[in-house]
Amino acid sequence: METTLYSIGHGNKSIEEFKKELFSFGIDYIVDVRSMPYSKWNPDFNRLNMEKIFKKSYTYMGDVLGGLPEDKTFHDSEGKFLYGVMAEKDSFKKGLQRLIIANEKQIKIAIMCSESNPSDCHRSKLIGEELLKIGISIKHIIGQYKVKSQEKVRLEVTKGRNPEDLFGGKEEFKSRKAYQ
Repeated sequence: METTLYSIGHGNKSIEEFKKELFSFGIDYIVDVRSMPYSKWNPDFNRLNMEKIFKKSYTYMGDVLGGLPEDKTFHDSEGKFLYGVMAEKDSFKKGLQRLIIANEKQIKIAIMCSESNPSDCHRSKLIGEELLKIGISIKHIIGQYKVKSQEKVRLEVTKGRNPEDLFGGKEEFKSRKAYQ
C-alpha cells in the first residue's frame, strides 16, 4: 500500500508558500508535532493562528509526538534527546498508532514541525524511523511537488551508512542540539 503520510517543516516560508506545498500533494490534515507550537520568527505558524487558518484540518499532537519532551530521562550526557528511548514511551506509541491508522485509511496527513530540512528534525529521526520499522516510508515535502523518501533522508542523516550495520552496533538517532 502506498503511504499517505507526509512531513513538512515551515522554516521561514510564508503561510501562502506553506499552503501551496501542502496543496500540491492534496494534504487533508496537518498534524503539528512541535513540542512548543510557536515561532518567534514566524508567528503565522503559532498554534492559535494555525487553528484559525486550517480550522478542522489542523490537529496538535506535539504533546505525544514532539521532539522536545520535558522528561530529562530522554537526554544523553550531552543533553541531546535520544529518539530510540523516546520511541518506547507509551504516549508516543499511541500517537504513532493514530498516524498508522490514518495511513491504513489512506488519509493524506502531513506531520508538521519547524525545521525545513527533514534530516535535521525528529520528523525523520524519530517518527519517520519508527514508521519505517513497520514498512511505512513517510514522504518529506521539500517544495511544491517535491518530496524525499524516509530512506533518502536516512542516508543523509547517516552520511550514507546503514544505521543497523555500524560495526555490529546500531546508530542512535539524537537531536541535533543539546537541550539542558
